Amino acid sequence: MGAERADLVIIGAGLAGSAAAWAAAARGLAAVVIEARQPGHRRGSSHGSARIFRRAYPDPAYVRLAGVAGRLWRQLEDEAGEELLHVTGGLDYGRARDPQRLHEVLAGCAVPAELLPPAAAAERWPGIVFPDDGPVMFHPEAGVIDPERAMAAMLRLAAAAGVSVRHEVPVTRVEAAGGGAVVHTADGPVTAPVVIAAAGPWLEPLLGGLVRLPPLAVTQQQAFHLAQREGAQASWPVFICCDDTYVYGLPAGRDGEVPGAIKLGEHGSGTATTADDRDGVVCAAARARVTAFAAARLPGLDPRPVGELTCLYTSTGTEDFIFDRQGPFVICSACSGHGAKFAPLTGQVAVELACGGRPPDRRFTLAAHLAAV
Repeated sequence: MGAERADLVIIGAGLAGSAAAWAAAARGLAAVVIEARQPGHRRGSSHGSARIFRRAYPDPAYVRLAGVAGRLWRQLEDEAGEELLHVTGGLDYGRARDPQRLHEVLAGCAVPAELLPPAAAAERWPGIVFPDDGPVMFHPEAGVIDPERAMAAMLRLAAAAGVSVRHEVPVTRVEAAGGGAVVHTADGPVTAPVVIAAAGPWLEPLLGGLVRLPPLAVTQQQAFHLAQREGAQASWPVFICCDDTYVYGLPAGRDGEVPGAIKLGEHGSGTATTADDRDGVVCAAARARVTAFAAARLPGLDPRPVGELTCLYTSTGTEDFIFDRQGPFVICSACSGHGAKFAPLTGQVAVELACGGRPPDRRFTLAAHLAAV
């Protein structure tokens, strides 16, 4: 029996691959999504109920892209009939975070934001201690994404439009052939003119022998769920503090072990690993740093974690994304620990590349990444 044929094959059904499926369905493409594991698995980067959505970037390009992504999140919610992005507002503070600069960039992009003296911020959010060496920036568009429900919604909408979604079907090999590509799977080969590789930390093992990729650092990160103290504050925004440490926090959602728990973690301090070799063991030193931060800076939380988890970052050297096409392969790596918020846009970009379009920014091309190495 010959190989199955499709207009497009999407490898990976995390946030990026699920979004690509949704975008492919909107174009009427006969697409096949192939995922090696079960829905919502926790071996990669997209699982769980809480990721930060924010517009606060020092780079206007990311501010604008996050704005487009925000509109697409609302479109997805309308089509799915459920809330996937819960707006909480967001705080940025700490001298290395440079709230003044962030405010200038957001103002230049017409994004609402305000600068507050530390005492005024403490009055509004008494569960947080703010350093007194600079202002605190608040921007109201920030919030919390629910990745697990978002992936399910995008795949459900794609399947209803005719996209074939296949879980627990490992890809054994990919090759260029006949002006397109062949994806060999445990269930047999699938051919298509183009393949979107949205495999997260499995990207290099999947395409490394076919496409020249820049170095991709895969690291195991950890986060902790902390319970609120009674009467700390009415609601919690997402927040990023960057001075001596780089700590983020957000409402934890369903994963939080106890109602109202806050998810707290360090950005970029993980241990090197691979997609298949991670051990899932939380770093004791990281736990000590995060709990010390909570004890000193977050009086609204009990610093003793009620839960903890690990996940994977897949990072380029610049922390910019990779969106590019080489022959029949679209490389889609919206990673580096800040890609979740862009998911609906990531899917659109990947499908646009598959249909002959260009990346939204030259920095996202393979050539730019390789030149930066």
